[in-house]
Amino acid sequence: MSDDELLDRFQFEAFRYFLDNANPATGLIADTNRPGSPCSIAVVGFALSCYPVGVERRWITRPEATALTLTALRYFRNTVETHHGFFYHFLDMQTGGRVWQSELSLIDSALLLAGVFAAQAYFEDEPEICEIADALYRRMDWQWACHGGPTVAQGWKPECGFLHYGWEGYSEASLLYVLAMASPTFPLRDENYAAWTSTYQWENLYGYDFLYAGPLFIHQFAHVWIDFRGLRDDFMREKGSDYFENSRRATYVQREYAIRNPREFKGYAENFWGLTACDGPGTHTHSIETGGRRMYGYAARGVPFGPDDGTISRAAAFGSLPFAPEIALPAIRCKCEDFRVPGGLNPTFDWVSEGCFGLDQGLIVLMIENYRSGLLWNLMRKSPWLAVGLQRAGFTGGWLV
Repeated sequence: MSDDELLDRFQFEAFRYFLDNANPATGLIADTNRPGSPCSIAVVGFALSCYPVGVERRWITRPEATALTLTALRYFRNTVETHHGFFYHFLDMQTGGRVWQSELSLIDSALLLAGVFAAQAYFEDEPEICEIADALYRRMDWQWACHGGPTVAQGWKPECGFLHYGWEGYSEASLLYVLAMASPTFPLRDENYAAWTSTYQWENLYGYDFLYAGPLFIHQFAHVWIDFRGLRDDFMREKGSDYFENSRRATYVQREYAIRNPREFKGYAENFWGLTACDGPGTHTHSIETGGRRMYGYAARGVPFGPDDGTISRAAAFGSLPFAPEIALPAIRCKCEDFRVPGGLNPTFDWVSEGCFGLDQGLIVLMIENYRSGLLWNLMRKSPWLAVGLQRAGFTGGWLV
């Protein structure tokens, strides 16, 4: 297959996830394709962003995509429980109620909101979509989410209140802060963003100077919706870099780690890399001795400091396509017998995840599309709030010029 043919197959198979694992009555999307999986609100955000891709690629019609979008937006506006405008991380697929005593999740609410804004930008001629998007945004009380501190909390539970940790160090929360800074009702203050970036950790690893985060998804998720090429805040201006270039370097660090393979796991190589949040073997018994090494289930794996149990996410290479296609495409071609990408792969223990994860499938669809056409980036530039949030956070350059 040519590169285009290969990406067509992967992108279409990933897109099907959002049709096959949806509740058509509510628009909720399952976190995984395993039986009994609850809805993840972040996966709904990815789904709302994928529907425009489906229309442009002619996998669904525009009226079909409009109906899917309206069903989800109406359900979140009218039925799903909120607290200060935010939503619980996991919801029952049938009732929309909170499950697993999950937290009121600030970052997952932000990922959902990003999908809402992508839908608003694409269906700008649909008044109800635009009205619901605006209403959901105006509900979110970002000032409350700071809990009197300098940075946004990670979550809240009715049983215990705010979680006892906040966002420290670089993460996908850059998307959260940009959206929160632009809020027309409860915006964060300028000093809130500066307080968060003050916790960043700049590293030199394998000869690459970059803003450190171990798991690769941290260097990818916000870039699904924001084209960071040439955009610089105060931190990146001082470093003479930008977040897009930073993600490119992080991708090369991941490949170098796999080449060096310091823990001697089977399979790690130049074209087999990608430590990120993914499913894993867990504590199950294996025919191969673990050698005393700890195994993980679903976990945020990272390099070079771990955790690392030999598990690779193939979705990670797709997430790096816009940054480093010269190394991402060969990694995508490695072990591509099946075009539905599993939740994790561990050659050391001859293990493959039994399920697929909605976050992975959304990342595949959207980063392939940004690599090929920039569709999501161009849509989000039309959002009335994105530029405001970036400018309030101190970003200049790039498409803001």
